Amino acid sequence: MSKKILMVLTSHSTINNDQATGLWLEEYAAPYVSFIKNGFDVTVVSIDGGQVPLDPNSLPEEENITWQEAQAKLTNTEKLSEKHISGFDAVYLPGGHGTVFDFPENEMLKRVLQEHAEDQAVIGSVCHGPSGLVNVTYKDGTPLVQGKKVSAFTDDEEREMQLDAAVPFLLETMLKEKGAHFVRGDNWSDFSVRDGHLITGQNPMSSQSTADKMVEALKE
Repeated sequence: MSKKILMVLTSHSTINNDQATGLWLEEYAAPYVSFIKNGFDVTVVSIDGGQVPLDPNSLPEEENITWQEAQAKLTNTEKLSEKHISGFDAVYLPGGHGTVFDFPENEMLKRVLQEHAEDQAVIGSVCHGPSGLVNVTYKDGTPLVQGKKVSAFTDDEEREMQLDAAVPFLLETMLKEKGAHFVRGDNWSDFSVRDGHLITGQNPMSSQSTADKMVEALKE
């Protein structure tokens, strides 16, 4: 039986009301390619279903041939729903600024992550994707990230992008407030960390190493 991975993507398309944002392509496409290459069965869904908005800044100057299959999946995604609540070996949340708007309060995403965490599934995320983890708890009320080593887009990186005033919260700060042991590398460097079944990466440069750690965890 091949391992089953659920990838959940943002459906939110603007920041500052008018600036286009959404999914950061590499954070989705590079792991997707790795998962498929390893023979995993990948299901791609989004918060609202339909076309997934891409952050225009994440589009490569030249088309990346290896990402074509992944990109084709973005034109008409299935909506995250009851049927995704259990049954996957891993759940992966790629980032993009869209996620800080529609991941944290989404009840279905919280349920999906809670159930899979309870089932000891691998949960992976990169950059702003861990915004989907901030309000997730185990059934006893313990925050998912409490006491765990977690990385994500840093407050420094957000300030450097001059978007710290445009986001509803700073992700590093929020994760620390939820009891996470936040770990990081230098700004814009590849940094990812695994703590048990939880695997997180700092920024777009960390997409591949985060995927590699998930593959390793799924093959154990």
